[in-house]
Amino acid sequence: MTAMTTMPRLGMGTWELTGDRAAPAVETAIGLGYRHIDTAQMYGNETEVGRGIAASGIDRDELWVTTKLANGNHAPDDVVSSTEGSLRDLALDHVDLLLIHWPVEPDRLEATLEAMAGLRDRGLTRHVGVSNFTADQVKRAQSVTDILTDQVEYHALLDQRPVLEAVRAIEGVLTAYSPLARGELLSHPVIVNIAGARSASPAQIALRWLLDQDDVVVIPKGSSEDHLRDNLAALDMPPLEPEDTAAIDALPKSERVIDPPFAPDWD
Repeated sequence: MTAMTTMPRLGMGTWELTGDRAAPAVETAIGLGYRHIDTAQMYGNETEVGRGIAASGIDRDELWVTTKLANGNHAPDDVVSSTEGSLRDLALDHVDLLLIHWPVEPDRLEATLEAMAGLRDRGLTRHVGVSNFTADQVKRAQSVTDILTDQVEYHALLDQRPVLEAVRAIEGVLTAYSPLARGELLSHPVIVNIAGARSASPAQIALRWLLDQDDVVVIPKGSSEDHLRDNLAALDMPPLEPEDTAAIDALPKSERVIDPPFAPDWD
């Protein structure tokens, strides 16, 4: 982890967490010790996330909150107005990190990032970054303004070395979403065997493999108290044994579980 950020290494992802479940789950997560909450305009849950934050009673300075621009909000005026709307929904005066959610309009990238940098100058976000960008797109974004992170799918079944090298080159971090491969790793024989030998859960082993890597932040999704507690405990685990890391490193790394039609040409 670089010195440029205090982003907590493990956060709560909130994709697909909507309706009446969202606010209590966020409140529970914060009560358990989570200090990093990730949401997005496209998730449709910023209001509920904000309610959960408010209900937790946590001091704002103790919490890291990330949100992301929807694909239709890349024009400079829309960057500003939609972010102001996100802050109203979240009931916050700023977010810690504002991301471009998907690189759907490459010709608009510079203008979008410049508008986001303007929001950073105004104090409405502390940092700006990108999500689902390729390594080359990260380099292009960094040429416009300082980028803190590229948030991408990353887990033990997907190689993201090009992106990881790109964010390290700019002294940023990779934020890993879907770190459990949408649940596939919870029943994978290699992960299950390691978990059994180490008296840990499969989720903890999969998360620890990521946490053992420099400059990687993980944001597993969780809604129940048991799952939230289990995921958070990965932070307190010792590093994996070298033979366990080697076994996970040796797994095929070509399984991508998030690949919408508007995705870029992945590395």
